Amino acid sequence: MPAPALLARGNEAARARATCADRFSVSKGEPGMPIKQFKPTSPGRRGMSGYTFEEITRTTAEKSLLRPLTKTAGRNNQGRVTQRRRGGGHKRRYRVVDFLRNKDGVPGIVHAVEYDPNRSARLALIHYADGEKRYILAPEQLRVGESVLSGESASVRVGNALPLSQIPLGTTIHNVELTPGRGGQLGRSAGSSVQLMAREGKYAHLRLPSGEVRLVHVTCRCTIGQVGNLEHESITLGKAGRNRHRGRRPKVRGKAMNPDCHPHGGGEGGTSVGRRKSGPVSPTGVPAIGYRTRRRKPSDKLIVRRRYGK
Repeated sequence: MPAPALLARGNEAARARATCADRFSVSKGEPGMPIKQFKPTSPGRRGMSGYTFEEITRTTAEKSLLRPLTKTAGRNNQGRVTQRRRGGGHKRRYRVVDFLRNKDGVPGIVHAVEYDPNRSARLALIHYADGEKRYILAPEQLRVGESVLSGESASVRVGNALPLSQIPLGTTIHNVELTPGRGGQLGRSAGSSVQLMAREGKYAHLRLPSGEVRLVHVTCRCTIGQVGNLEHESITLGKAGRNRHRGRRPKVRGKAMNPDCHPHGGGEGGTSVGRRKSGPVSPTGVPAIGYRTRRRKPSDKLIVRRRYGK
Protein backbone atom coordinates (compact mmCIF):
# COMPACT_ATOMS: atom_id res chain seq x y z
CA MET A 1 0.00 0.00 0.00
CA PRO A 2 1.41 3.47 -0.88
CA ALA A 3 2.70 5.67 1.92
CA PRO A 4 -0.01 8.37 1.49
CA ALA A 5 -2.73 5.71 1.87
CA LEU A 6 -1.12 4.40 5.06
CA LEU A 7 -0.89 7.93 6.40
CA ALA A 8 -4.55 8.58 5.58
CA ARG A 9 -5.63 5.35 7.27
CA GLY A 10 -3.61 6.27 10.36
CA ASN A 11 -5.24 9.68 10.49
CA GLU A 12 -8.70 8.12 10.24
CA ALA A 13 -7.94 5.76 13.14
CA ALA A 14 -6.67 8.66 15.23
CA ARG A 15 -9.83 10.67 14.51
CA ALA A 16 -12.00 7.68 15.46
CA ARG A 17 -10.18 7.31 18.78
CA ALA A 18 -10.54 11.02 19.46
CA THR A 19 -14.28 10.87 18.66
CA CYS A 20 -14.78 7.98 21.12
CA ALA A 21 -12.83 9.86 23.77
CA ASP A 22 -15.00 12.93 23.22
CA ARG A 23 -18.18 10.96 23.89
CA PHE A 24 -17.37 9.97 27.46
CA SER A 25 -14.94 10.53 30.27
CA VAL A 26 -13.92 8.18 33.08
CA SER A 27 -14.41 9.36 36.64
CA LYS A 28 -13.79 7.58 39.90
CA GLY A 29 -16.31 8.15 42.65
CA GLU A 30 -14.23 6.02 45.02
CA PRO A 31 -10.83 4.34 44.73
CA GLY A 32 -11.05 1.36 42.38
CA MET A 33 -14.55 2.23 41.17
CA PRO A 34 -14.33 3.60 37.60
CA ILE A 35 -17.56 4.89 36.06
CA LYS A 36 -17.91 6.03 32.47
CA GLN A 37 -19.59 9.46 32.33
CA PHE A 38 -21.02 10.29 28.90
CA LYS A 39 -20.86 13.79 27.51
CA PRO A 40 -24.21 15.46 26.62
CA THR A 41 -24.08 14.94 22.85
CA SER A 42 -27.86 14.31 22.91
CA PRO A 43 -30.69 14.57 25.46
CA GLY A 44 -30.42 10.85 26.17
CA ARG A 45 -26.69 11.09 26.77
CA ARG A 46 -27.01 13.95 29.26
CA GLY A 47 -26.42 12.55 32.74
CA MET A 48 -25.91 9.02 31.42
CA SER A 49 -23.23 6.84 32.97
CA GLY A 50 -22.07 3.28 32.43
CA TYR A 51 -19.47 0.67 33.26
CA THR A 52 -15.91 0.73 31.99
CA PHE A 53 -15.76 -3.08 32.37
CA GLU A 54 -12.12 -2.84 33.45
CA GLU A 55 -12.54 -5.80 35.80
CA ILE A 56 -13.81 -8.08 33.00
CA THR A 57 -11.01 -10.34 31.74
CA ARG A 58 -13.01 -12.60 29.40
CA THR A 59 -15.84 -11.71 27.01
CA THR A 60 -17.05 -15.21 26.08
CA ALA A 61 -18.80 -17.43 28.62
CA GLU A 62 -17.79 -20.99 29.49
CA LYS A 63 -19.88 -23.10 27.12
CA SER A 64 -20.25 -26.05 29.49
CA LEU A 65 -21.86 -23.78 32.11
CA LEU A 66 -24.45 -22.18 29.81
CA ARG A 67 -28.13 -23.13 29.74
CA PRO A 68 -31.01 -21.84 27.57
CA LEU A 69 -33.19 -19.18 29.14
CA THR A 70 -36.71 -18.64 27.83
CA LYS A 71 -38.63 -15.40 28.29
CA THR A 72 -42.00 -15.25 30.04
CA ALA A 73 -42.87 -11.54 29.55
CA GLY A 74 -44.39 -11.57 33.03
CA ARG A 75 -46.89 -14.36 32.25
CA ASN A 76 -47.51 -17.53 34.26
CA ASN A 77 -48.26 -21.02 32.91
CA GLN A 78 -51.85 -19.93 32.18
CA GLY A 79 -50.72 -17.01 30.06
CA ARG A 80 -51.94 -14.38 32.51
CA VAL A 81 -49.88 -11.35 33.48
CA THR A 82 -48.60 -11.86 37.03
CA GLN A 83 -45.82 -9.27 36.84
CA ARG A 84 -46.49 -6.03 35.00
CA ARG A 85 -44.03 -4.09 32.84
CA ARG A 86 -42.02 -7.08 31.65
CA GLY A 87 -41.29 -8.03 28.05
CA GLY A 88 -38.77 -7.75 25.25
CA GLY A 89 -35.11 -7.23 26.03
CA HIS A 90 -31.94 -8.74 24.69
CA LYS A 91 -31.68 -12.51 24.41
CA ARG A 92 -29.88 -14.12 27.34
CA ARG A 93 -28.42 -17.45 28.35
CA TYR A 94 -28.29 -18.61 31.95
CA ARG A 95 -24.93 -19.12 33.66
CA VAL A 96 -24.94 -22.01 36.16
CA VAL A 97 -23.58 -20.46 39.36
CA ASP A 98 -22.26 -22.53 42.28
CA PHE A 99 -24.14 -21.14 45.30
CA LEU A 100 -23.53 -24.33 47.30
CA ARG A 101 -19.72 -24.09 47.38
CA ASN A 102 -19.61 -27.75 48.43
CA LYS A 103 -16.37 -28.77 46.69
CA ASP A 104 -14.50 -29.29 49.95
CA GLY A 105 -10.75 -29.59 50.11
CA VAL A 106 -10.19 -29.10 46.37
CA PRO A 107 -8.29 -25.87 45.61
CA GLY A 108 -9.33 -23.78 42.66
CA ILE A 109 -7.74 -20.98 40.67
CA VAL A 110 -9.60 -17.87 39.46
CA HIS A 111 -9.29 -18.19 35.69
CA ALA A 112 -11.37 -15.19 34.63
CA VAL A 113 -13.88 -12.55 35.75
CA GLU A 114 -16.92 -12.41 33.48
CA TYR A 115 -20.08 -10.38 32.93
CA ASP A 116 -23.43 -11.96 33.74
CA PRO A 117 -26.54 -10.44 32.10
CA ASN A 118 -28.84 -12.13 34.65
CA ARG A 119 -27.54 -10.41 37.80
CA SER A 120 -25.83 -7.23 38.96
CA ALA A 121 -22.75 -9.03 40.31
CA ARG A 122 -19.84 -10.30 38.25
CA LEU A 123 -18.90 -13.98 38.00
CA ALA A 124 -15.53 -15.58 38.65
CA LEU A 125 -14.71 -18.70 36.64
CA ILE A 126 -12.89 -21.21 38.87
CA HIS A 127 -10.71 -24.01 37.51
CA TYR A 128 -10.40 -26.69 40.19
CA ALA A 129 -7.46 -29.03 40.61
CA ASP A 130 -9.52 -32.05 39.51
CA GLY A 131 -10.40 -30.38 36.19
CA GLU A 132 -13.93 -29.21 37.00
CA LYS A 133 -15.01 -25.66 36.18
CA ARG A 134 -17.55 -23.64 38.15
CA TYR A 135 -18.85 -20.09 38.36
CA ILE A 136 -18.99 -18.27 41.69
CA LEU A 137 -20.03 -14.74 42.59
CA ALA A 138 -16.95 -12.55 42.19
CA PRO A 139 -16.13 -10.88 45.52
CA GLU A 140 -14.47 -7.50 45.76
CA GLN A 141 -10.64 -7.73 45.67
CA LEU A 142 -10.59 -11.25 44.21
CA ARG A 143 -8.16 -11.24 41.28
CA VAL A 144 -7.33 -13.60 38.44
CA GLY A 145 -4.71 -16.15 39.48
CA GLU A 146 -5.67 -16.25 43.16
CA SER A 147 -6.80 -19.48 44.78
CA VAL A 148 -10.08 -20.29 46.55
CA LEU A 149 -11.05 -23.16 48.83
CA SER A 150 -14.20 -24.50 50.46
CA GLY A 151 -14.72 -26.45 53.67
CA GLU A 152 -14.12 -26.19 57.40
CA SER A 153 -10.35 -26.29 56.92
CA ALA A 154 -10.31 -23.29 54.57
CA SER A 155 -8.64 -20.11 55.80
CA VAL A 156 -10.59 -16.87 56.32
CA ARG A 157 -9.68 -15.25 53.01
CA VAL A 158 -11.72 -13.43 50.37
CA GLY A 159 -13.45 -15.98 48.13
CA ASN A 160 -13.20 -18.95 50.52
CA ALA A 161 -16.40 -20.66 51.72
CA LEU A 162 -16.78 -21.83 55.32
CA PRO A 163 -19.51 -22.65 57.85
CA LEU A 164 -20.56 -19.80 60.11
CA SER A 165 -19.13 -21.70 63.08
CA GLN A 166 -15.58 -21.31 61.71
CA ILE A 167 -15.65 -17.58 60.96
CA PRO A 168 -14.45 -14.86 63.42
CA LEU A 169 -17.04 -12.40 64.70
CA GLY A 170 -17.28 -9.14 62.81
CA THR A 171 -16.27 -10.69 59.47
CA THR A 172 -17.92 -9.41 56.28
CA ILE A 173 -19.51 -12.26 54.32
CA HIS A 174 -21.91 -12.85 51.43
CA ASN A 175 -23.81 -15.69 49.69
CA VAL A 176 -25.17 -16.93 53.02
CA GLU A 177 -27.31 -20.05 53.31
CA LEU A 178 -30.59 -20.04 55.21
CA THR A 179 -30.85 -23.83 55.26
CA PRO A 180 -27.73 -26.05 55.44
CA GLY A 181 -26.97 -27.57 52.05
CA ARG A 182 -29.51 -25.52 50.13
CA GLY A 183 -27.11 -22.92 48.73
CA GLY A 184 -26.57 -19.24 49.39
CA GLN A 185 -29.66 -17.02 49.41
CA LEU A 186 -28.63 -13.86 51.30
CA GLY A 187 -26.22 -11.17 50.13
CA ARG A 188 -25.85 -12.02 46.44
CA SER A 189 -26.38 -8.73 44.55
CA ALA A 190 -23.65 -6.26 43.58
CA GLY A 191 -22.01 -4.56 46.56
CA SER A 192 -23.98 -6.58 49.13
CA SER A 193 -22.42 -7.77 52.37
CA VAL A 194 -23.61 -9.43 55.57
CA GLN A 195 -21.88 -9.01 58.92
CA LEU A 196 -21.47 -11.80 61.47
CA MET A 197 -22.45 -10.11 64.74
CA ALA A 198 -22.50 -12.91 67.35
CA ARG A 199 -22.94 -16.63 67.98
CA GLU A 200 -25.31 -18.05 70.56
CA GLY A 201 -25.67 -21.82 70.80
CA LYS A 202 -26.68 -23.30 67.47
CA TYR A 203 -27.39 -19.96 65.83
CA ALA A 204 -25.40 -16.98 64.59
CA HIS A 205 -26.62 -13.38 64.55
CA LEU A 206 -26.30 -11.81 61.10
CA ARG A 207 -26.89 -8.19 60.14
CA LEU A 208 -28.33 -8.13 56.64
CA PRO A 209 -28.00 -5.30 54.08
CA SER A 210 -31.53 -4.12 54.92
CA GLY A 211 -30.57 -3.62 58.59
CA GLU A 212 -32.46 -6.69 59.74
CA VAL A 213 -30.74 -8.89 62.33
CA ARG A 214 -31.54 -12.55 61.83
CA LEU A 215 -30.60 -15.92 63.34
CA VAL A 216 -29.00 -18.45 60.98
CA HIS A 217 -27.80 -21.93 61.93
CA VAL A 218 -24.04 -22.12 62.44
CA THR A 219 -23.69 -25.05 60.02
CA CYS A 220 -24.86 -22.85 57.13
CA ARG A 221 -22.12 -21.87 54.73
CA CYS A 222 -21.14 -18.46 53.41
CA THR A 223 -18.35 -16.85 51.40
CA ILE A 224 -15.82 -14.41 52.83
CA GLY A 225 -15.83 -10.85 51.53
CA GLN A 226 -18.18 -8.41 49.86
CA VAL A 227 -19.81 -8.93 46.47
CA GLY A 228 -17.98 -6.97 43.78
CA ASN A 229 -19.17 -4.39 41.22
CA LEU A 230 -19.76 -1.74 43.88
CA GLU A 231 -20.37 0.97 41.28
CA HIS A 232 -23.64 -0.68 40.18
CA GLU A 233 -25.74 1.62 42.36
CA SER A 234 -24.09 4.71 40.82
CA ILE A 235 -25.07 3.91 37.22
CA THR A 236 -27.58 6.27 35.57
CA LEU A 237 -29.40 4.73 32.61
CA GLY A 238 -30.15 8.10 31.05
CA LYS A 239 -32.82 6.99 28.57
CA ALA A 240 -35.76 4.62 28.28
CA GLY A 241 -34.05 2.49 25.65
CA ARG A 242 -31.56 1.07 28.12
CA ASN A 243 -34.42 -0.17 30.28
CA ARG A 244 -36.07 -1.76 27.23
CA HIS A 245 -32.82 -3.65 26.54
CA ARG A 246 -33.18 -5.11 30.03
CA GLY A 247 -36.72 -6.29 29.38
CA ARG A 248 -38.46 -3.48 31.28
CA ARG A 249 -41.53 -1.93 29.65
CA PRO A 250 -43.00 1.53 30.33
CA LYS A 251 -44.85 2.33 33.54
CA VAL A 252 -48.28 3.93 33.13
CA ARG A 253 -49.80 5.89 36.03
CA GLY A 254 -53.04 4.49 37.40
CA LYS A 255 -54.74 7.91 37.29
CA ALA A 256 -54.09 8.03 33.52
CA MET A 257 -56.10 4.80 33.00
CA ASN A 258 -59.79 4.08 32.69
CA PRO A 259 -61.74 3.22 35.86
CA ASP A 260 -62.13 -0.40 34.75
CA CYS A 261 -58.33 -0.78 34.51
CA HIS A 262 -57.21 0.76 37.80
CA PRO A 263 -58.80 2.06 41.03
CA HIS A 264 -57.17 5.46 40.37
CA GLY A 265 -58.61 5.72 36.87
CA GLY A 266 -61.45 7.81 35.49
CA GLY A 267 -62.59 11.34 36.17
CA GLU A 268 -62.63 14.47 34.05
CA GLY A 269 -59.32 16.13 33.38
CA GLY A 270 -56.32 15.78 35.68
CA THR A 271 -58.07 14.54 38.80
CA SER A 272 -56.31 13.31 41.92
CA VAL A 273 -56.19 9.75 43.19
CA GLY A 274 -59.24 10.57 45.29
CA ARG A 275 -59.00 7.84 47.93
CA ARG A 276 -58.79 9.73 51.19
CA LYS A 277 -59.31 6.73 53.47
CA SER A 278 -57.00 4.11 51.96
CA GLY A 279 -54.65 6.34 49.98
CA PRO A 280 -52.98 5.10 46.79
CA VAL A 281 -53.55 1.44 46.03
CA SER A 282 -52.33 -1.21 43.59
CA PRO A 283 -54.48 -2.41 40.66
CA THR A 284 -55.92 -5.09 42.98
CA GLY A 285 -56.75 -2.62 45.76
CA VAL A 286 -53.83 -3.28 48.14
CA PRO A 287 -52.60 -0.06 49.85
CA ALA A 288 -49.39 1.08 48.16
CA ILE A 289 -47.83 3.22 50.92
CA GLY A 290 -46.80 1.94 54.35
CA TYR A 291 -48.92 -1.21 54.27
CA ARG A 292 -47.10 -4.37 55.38
CA THR A 293 -47.96 -7.40 53.29
CA ARG A 294 -45.74 -9.98 55.02
CA ARG A 295 -47.77 -12.83 56.49
CA ARG A 296 -47.01 -14.88 59.58
CA LYS A 297 -44.27 -17.37 58.82
CA PRO A 298 -42.52 -19.99 60.95
CA SER A 299 -39.24 -18.16 60.37
CA ASP A 300 -40.54 -15.03 62.16
CA LYS A 301 -39.06 -16.38 65.39
CA LEU A 302 -35.58 -16.20 63.80
CA ILE A 303 -35.79 -12.44 63.19
CA VAL A 304 -34.18 -10.59 66.10
CA ARG A 305 -34.74 -7.08 64.75
CA ARG A 306 -36.91 -6.08 61.81
CA ARG A 307 -35.52 -4.02 58.99
CA TYR A 308 -37.87 -1.16 59.84
CA GLY A 309 -36.47 -0.96 63.38
CA LYS A 310 -39.38 -2.46 65.38
